[in-house]
Amino acid sequence: MERPGGTTFKGSPLTLVGPELAAGQPAPDFELVSGSMQPVTLAGTGSGVRVFSVVPSLDTPVCDAQTKRFNDEAGKLPGVEMYTISMDLPFAQNRWCTAMGVDKVKMLSDHKSGSFGESYGTLIKEWRMESRAIFVVGKDNTIKHVEYVKEVADHPDYDAALAAAQSAL
Repeated sequence: MERPGGTTFKGSPLTLVGPELAAGQPAPDFELVSGSMQPVTLAGTGSGVRVFSVVPSLDTPVCDAQTKRFNDEAGKLPGVEMYTISMDLPFAQNRWCTAMGVDKVKMLSDHKSGSFGESYGTLIKEWRMESRAIFVVGKDNTIKHVEYVKEVADHPDYDAALAAAQSAL
């Protein structure tokens, strides 16, 4: 399924591949790669509340800020696991985390198959990169909050995502 104009970059429309998910739906499964090159599925992310912060690339200013913000918030919400998902290679994610002192957010890469992007509707067809989005998944593996950021260069609504995570505890 393709969603033309599902997002924009500096006003130019881009096509998103996959469904547009909504709160209340079951969280789809996926297969990502951890920093140690191991496969990670939805079940592998645990059974607690999870925030999946999806970014195009850590080496851009908004993605950098978004990941640092969730890293800062991770320590304030016990019982909530924070994940950043991008198409960056695990080696690049590890390098970036070390350079930036990011140590609370768990990094997962979708570079291998695009499984997350296709299942969660965040894969940008034209770039084969992730679009910017936030998903809060509850203990019951139901989506509690979704935000597809319309303009790739804009920040998500951090407060709404964090409030949803807090409410899901």
